[in-house]
Amino acid sequence: LKSEDDETMATAAAKALWAVGPGECEVRECPPVVAEAGLVRVKALWSGISRGTEALVVNGKVPPSEYERMRGPHMAGAFPFPVKYGYCSVGVTEGGETVVCLHPHQSDYVVEASAINRLPPGVPARRGVLGPNMETAVNIVWDAKISLGDRVCVVGAGVVGLLVAYLAARIPGTTVFAKDPVDRRDIYDAFGVRPLVGGGANDEADFDVVIHCSGNPRGLPDCLALAGDEASVVDASWYGTSVCEIPLGGPFHSRRLTIKSSQVGHLPPERRPRWTFARRMSLALTLLADETLDLLLEDPPLDFHAPDFPSQYATALRTTKAASLLC
Repeated sequence: LKSEDDETMATAAAKALWAVGPGECEVRECPPVVAEAGLVRVKALWSGISRGTEALVVNGKVPPSEYERMRGPHMAGAFPFPVKYGYCSVGVTEGGETVVCLHPHQSDYVVEASAINRLPPGVPARRGVLGPNMETAVNIVWDAKISLGDRVCVVGAGVVGLLVAYLAARIPGTTVFAKDPVDRRDIYDAFGVRPLVGGGANDEADFDVVIHCSGNPRGLPDCLALAGDEASVVDASWYGTSVCEIPLGGPFHSRRLTIKSSQVGHLPPERRPRWTFARRMSLALTLLADETLDLLLEDPPLDFHAPDFPSQYATALRTTKAASLLC
């Protein structure tokens, strides 16, 4: 989100995006909030769309069993509707610091001081919206336990999948492939990732680690076919109310495959004694120093203040581009 005028943070009327029904969104004004002691006012500069999760939210596909667990920080309303959702906001405080906050799409807001993360020097504010997704990618790589020299395949090359591939390709000796119906070869080349052509049969299968990030239930069976004997398949997709059918007959047991879930809401068990969510986010933001990551940002970004913005947003959730931004 980009400031549209020179009003001060204390007097500007804040606006936020709300999902009000299946596929329906609107921009609403927010009640004024005073930044009391211990609170910080942030004026949003940019806000990233996490397409997979937000598409499920906007289309009412969060299952009732997950209503509480799916509540994002600073979310307002309740599932299924109306709900104010999102978690990739970058803004500036009244003290002039550029910060990242897990906050819904809103022009300015007041949060606890502990809820903001300072953007490291050298990381532009626009790229900072990738912070929450990079944090997810870090957690996935930890869960996948990728080792030196592993052959890795990432199925689903959206933002999270591409960030996972980017990190995996920087582990010495690894060979990383990505599989997606959309041709993202320019990003693959820049990230040091190879496209998996066709189904990955024969010599291109037999991966040590396969990571599923497509969000499509049909992708997980593909991952099992790509995995080598005794290999791990890490499922980082969340399907909402969709049912995922996986073939556990055939060679699944004889090949001793492992399917493991990964979700950013929990740190891997072996790291919990030493790592905190704040430390993990700090690492993720530091990893954004590479300008190559700008390839994940849509240009031009969406305009939050445009009269037809709600329809622009709905269209962005259906796009095949790697990422979308609001400004």
